[in-house]
Amino acid sequence: MTEMAPGLGEFDFAGDDHVVPFQVEGLDVRGRAVQLGPMLDAILERHNYPLPVARLVAETVVLTVLLGTSLKFEGKLIVQTKGDGPVDLVVADFATPDRVRAYARFNEEALAEALKDGRTQSHELLGKGVLAFTIDQGAHTQRYQGIVALDGATLEEIAGVYFRQSEQIPTKVRLGVAELLDRDENGKPRHRWRAGGMVAQFLPDAPERMRQPDLSGGDSDSDDNEHLFDEDDLWAEAKVMVETIDADELTDPMVGTERLLYRLFHERGVRVYQPQAVYDRCSCSREKIRSVLTGLHADDIESTIEDGLIKVTCEFCSTTYRFEAGEVRQQ
Repeated sequence: MTEMAPGLGEFDFAGDDHVVPFQVEGLDVRGRAVQLGPMLDAILERHNYPLPVARLVAETVVLTVLLGTSLKFEGKLIVQTKGDGPVDLVVADFATPDRVRAYARFNEEALAEALKDGRTQSHELLGKGVLAFTIDQGAHTQRYQGIVALDGATLEEIAGVYFRQSEQIPTKVRLGVAELLDRDENGKPRHRWRAGGMVAQFLPDAPERMRQPDLSGGDSDSDDNEHLFDEDDLWAEAKVMVETIDADELTDPMVGTERLLYRLFHERGVRVYQPQAVYDRCSCSREKIRSVLTGLHADDIESTIEDGLIKVTCEFCSTTYRFEAGEVRQQ
């Protein structure tokens, strides 16, 4: 039977792994929301990370998907943390229009010690460092990069600081991650990951209404600055609504993205637009890896040869490529 698309006056829910753009005209708010299921499971399953590391990767994937699907050009968004904590690197990238990949790097001994001491929060695992947002539009364009300090805040708080610094748009970010323990169709125990998130931005017609309190320079009293600032009433209302979202609501498949948006904003009139699917798809290929290898110095190539073969494993998708030494040796 052929699946029919929704007709005029009908409505179909986006479901998992689809980003839903939305608008709340009564609050001058626009944004995107998503719930991730099978796509996120596929990314995390191939790496078999310890649970706290998997949660960090999941949060980063959600943030990357929410921001990446807003790109209006062909290119790539890379979101990357680099810190001095047990998890020294987490990176996710979104290649337009719909490809997502991610991985993390961690020190096993340092992570075990942190878990033993109960240091499982994201800021404790990442440590001090930076969160970088890089936009790459291709070989003949200059990359844009925004950098925010990892200063003990959550990823969603740090993302909010990024928007204030780079775009100067009042923005609220919410991220949530959950584990589901259930049984498959054969009754066997099953572990699955879910994650969800929302980005809401205040975009009134009058730019002066978008003013925000200055970020603290380090020595100033930021609390006094916040109290003295007269924030737009509509944005204050929108922020309160978004802040009421519970992590369970962001990830619960029985709630769903559209139902959550309705719960939050129905009194103000929320409108949703065509959802955008996202997929677990790596951009690596045998041709790309071979091109990198042939560009290496001869000594570097020789040092990687074992039993006449060069083996390269993609850190994102864990695919291993094998090359005969003669394929990549410079002629």
